[in-house]
Amino acid sequence: MLIITAPGQGAQAPGFLAPWLELPGVAERLGAASELIGRDLIRLGSTGSAEEITDTAVAQPLLVAAAIAAAATLAGPRGEVPADVVAGHSVGELTAGVLAGVIGADDAMRLVRVRGEAMAAAAAAEPTGMTAVLGGDEETVLAAIASYGLTPANVNGAGQIVAAGTMAELEAFAADPPPGARLRPLAVAGAFHTRHMAPAVAALRDATAGVAAKDPAITLLSNADGAAVGTGQEWLGRIVAQVAAPVRWDLCMRTMADLGVTAMIELPPAGTLTGLARRALPGVTVIAVKTPDQLDAARAMIEEHLSEPVLNGQRFAGHQPEWRLIVAPTSGTFRSPDGRSDAAATGAMVALSTDLGTVVARGGERPVTVPWPAEIIEWLVEDGDPVSEGQPLVRIELRDGA
Repeated sequence: MLIITAPGQGAQAPGFLAPWLELPGVAERLGAASELIGRDLIRLGSTGSAEEITDTAVAQPLLVAAAIAAAATLAGPRGEVPADVVAGHSVGELTAGVLAGVIGADDAMRLVRVRGEAMAAAAAAEPTGMTAVLGGDEETVLAAIASYGLTPANVNGAGQIVAAGTMAELEAFAADPPPGARLRPLAVAGAFHTRHMAPAVAALRDATAGVAAKDPAITLLSNADGAAVGTGQEWLGRIVAQVAAPVRWDLCMRTMADLGVTAMIELPPAGTLTGLARRALPGVTVIAVKTPDQLDAARAMIEEHLSEPVLNGQRFAGHQPEWRLIVAPTSGTFRSPDGRSDAAATGAMVALSTDLGTVVARGGERPVTVPWPAEIIEWLVEDGDPVSEGQPLVRIELRDGA
């Protein structure tokens, strides 16, 4: 099972885009994206200075445009994305939304322009920042972050947490670091993914009002809690709220493990997410696609790990994936109809609209149904487990008539 991931702000480096401009169609895509946001992304990504591309209003659209353009070089003959699962870190969630078919590339660029400019403006309102906390006991680190009024803005897994807040709070935290942890101040403009970004949330919410979002065509993970997103509208709501909420990449990687992901491709400017995966997902094969030189290796990985058939290096599937995840319709407690650990055993065939159980919440019970004839591949929960809205419950394989 293959996942394609998109990195977030901080992954960019001067000149990272230059080798990609030699590929057919890339410069044209980036030129169109530049017109949409009013910035010369080709120049910024190839000859722009480190200071220029660190600017939040520049970095975010540059990252999204570059990752979308690189992903297009791997796409199938009808533009389909050769992945079973997609996920993005922070602003990379916009890239992931495009890859999953939720929004188009043009809408992603319009949204990332608003997001980047609004977050830059929010960061300029007061002196705030972010500090990476490396190592130490996770519970102890989180308690120390909270004790100084800071927010764990990125919980990245593999012993990496990013604390964010005012500069005064960060200075006090640095003077009394958690035992066994190393602190590294980050060169960012402000405390992203914290309450300090509330004005940017409002701006992005307004920008999404006119966006028509489709339901994901492939499994799309959310930074909020690592859950698979059920609908396009849910995804829009989540990316808006995420601007001022912590990024839980650790939970995204946990879901990857639960789903049985065997390989990860990270889009350019790559390296951060595959580095985390090497430490947190042992046994998962990874490729950081930093330059076009890695494309052949990425295509070979697709051939080997994609769950759908791949022919001559391309996936010929102008349809939905043959397997699907059934996710929780709301937060609550999962209950099987008869109290067993699962409602249908692994390998069982289920008919159209079969009820596999319910999620019991304060507002009542919501059924968990299968809208296609299918075979149960794997249960991810048991009777009595607490679940969050959008959390994967069971993996199924579509059968004739689906």
